[in-house]
Amino acid sequence: MLNSYKIDFWTFWGMTAQGLFFGRFIIQWYYSEKAKRTVIPHIFWYLSLCGAVMTLIYAFVRSDLVFLLTGFLQILLYSRNLVLAKRKDD
Repeated sequence: MLNSYKIDFWTFWGMTAQGLFFGRFIIQWYYSEKAKRTVIPHIFWYLSLCGAVMTLIYAFVRSDLVFLLTGFLQILLYSRNLVLAKRKDD
């Protein structure tokens, strides 16, 4: 069954992008546990943005319209959240 999947550089690229998305929740959980309340640190948004950019590149290379559209939307939303988070700290 695994033979039907194409495993190449872009597969690892996409897996790394998904790893960033997963990692952001681990970081958010850690900061929340430490503060004993829900916390979304700036690194959460940076990881989100990096994961979205990597996913967008992956979708472009793989010609996947669904992920392309999702990637553009994610980049807009995560960028805006990062701006709002930074503004709150100023």
